[in-house]
Amino acid sequence: MYFSRSHIAASLIGASLMVSSAAYADTLTRDNGAAVGDNQNSQTAGPNGPVLLQDVQLLQKLQRFDRERIPERVVHARGTGVHGEFVASDDASDLSKAKVFSKGEHIPVFVRFSAVVHGNHSPETLRDPRGFATKFYTADGNWDLVGNNFPTFFIRDAIKFPDMVHAFKPDPRTNLDDDSRRFDFFSHVPEATRTLTLLYSNEGTPASYRTMDGNGVHAYKLVNAKGEVNYVKFHWKSLQGLKNLDPKQVAEVQSKDYSHLTHDLVGAINKGDFPKWDLYVQVVKPEDLAKFDFDPLDATKIWPNIPERKIGQMVLNKNVDNYFQETEQVAMAPANVVPGIEPSEDRLLQGRVFSYADTQLYRVGPNVLSLPINAPRVQVNNGNQDGPLNTGHTTTGVNYEPSRLNPRPAAEEARYSQLPLSGSTQQAKIQKEQNFKQAGDLYRSYSEKDRKDLIQSFGESLATTDTESKNIMLSFLYKADPEYGTGVTKVANGDLGKVKQLAAALKD
Repeated sequence: MYFSRSHIAASLIGASLMVSSAAYADTLTRDNGAAVGDNQNSQTAGPNGPVLLQDVQLLQKLQRFDRERIPERVVHARGTGVHGEFVASDDASDLSKAKVFSKGEHIPVFVRFSAVVHGNHSPETLRDPRGFATKFYTADGNWDLVGNNFPTFFIRDAIKFPDMVHAFKPDPRTNLDDDSRRFDFFSHVPEATRTLTLLYSNEGTPASYRTMDGNGVHAYKLVNAKGEVNYVKFHWKSLQGLKNLDPKQVAEVQSKDYSHLTHDLVGAINKGDFPKWDLYVQVVKPEDLAKFDFDPLDATKIWPNIPERKIGQMVLNKNVDNYFQETEQVAMAPANVVPGIEPSEDRLLQGRVFSYADTQLYRVGPNVLSLPINAPRVQVNNGNQDGPLNTGHTTTGVNYEPSRLNPRPAAEEARYSQLPLSGSTQQAKIQKEQNFKQAGDLYRSYSEKDRKDLIQSFGESLATTDTESKNIMLSFLYKADPEYGTGVTKVANGDLGKVKQLAAALKD
């Protein structure tokens, strides 16, 4: 058998590479794979001379160190990520053509729990809503169900989202938290009353990520194979039960552990105590939306008396291998939906469809969805191939559509559902606000102890607010429930007579 010189040379090179790679298997290398000769001392010009610019190991370490942080999330900065699996337990094909709802379907998931307002290294005991975001790696592509432990939100229109977050964040002059700034804002936002009640209750300080529920918050639309549309809300129900910390317990826990939520979740999974949640949906037909005495697409509202239907169960069973590569770089966004799942006309959701995806492009880059933690388990086929950190291997010259050279036809079954429209463009409030009723219902659902804790926590936070904003906020609480408003007024040193007067002028 004849071998050419080039064939022999290539074989020798390949053999030497295998020997080299084997020899360096446990050896420290630079990013280009070259072995490092000394990682303790910089190259210098003699024993007393300056450091040399040619020391590529020194330069690379400093360059990488200077760039190893991506911008912190504006919200949901402090988070914990876990892998798991969702199993569809009910045939929900009557609701949606999405395969994730096919009975018996096993879907890998990644869940990121988080605080909402506070920064990346803040104590996990701080009062805050908790993010509960789930990425489903489905056979139709990735679906992100981005939600919170609270079933409602503070605002109903995305145009107020930056203002709300700014009000919650520290004072830009001092970088110190200031309750008075928050209530200056929320005294103009009566629809926040129910969610503020949740925040200042013990539900604002959960004992464990495992012992809290999750909610999609917004209404979504599910579309079945016949094109029929239903509006739904998603709810995760913890099978571990619900457990929160009262104010005294918060102080005790924080003095010992500022990462109690992460320690609890990571520790439980390491021990094989895998937490589980059942997924439920509430379903409303389009023709029934007008029958509510409030706007059911308002994110500040729950859907009382609408039955819940169980459609599956999730188990979380594996901690991340690398926090930065997975938890920090995961990109959750309501824009990540699949055929059969669509955004509703919820004004807050409509803005989040843009904002959440956009912030991930800013934080991580235009190829964020090609990272392993974000990449779908199905083939991606489009012309999006440029931008920083593209690790693909595109071989076609067609990065446009339509094309005969490399056709990429659209899927007729993936078209969005149709929504009949009427009227003219406008900028106006929703017609049926009902800002206080559900807040009162929530207050009265709490135990006597939980009501006392809520009154004390809310009152202490309101105490330093300017008099006008304080009394307006207290009137919201009094309108929700007189006992609630009276109790918080006493703790906050408000003017009960003025509070009653303001409350009497409010419309529910």
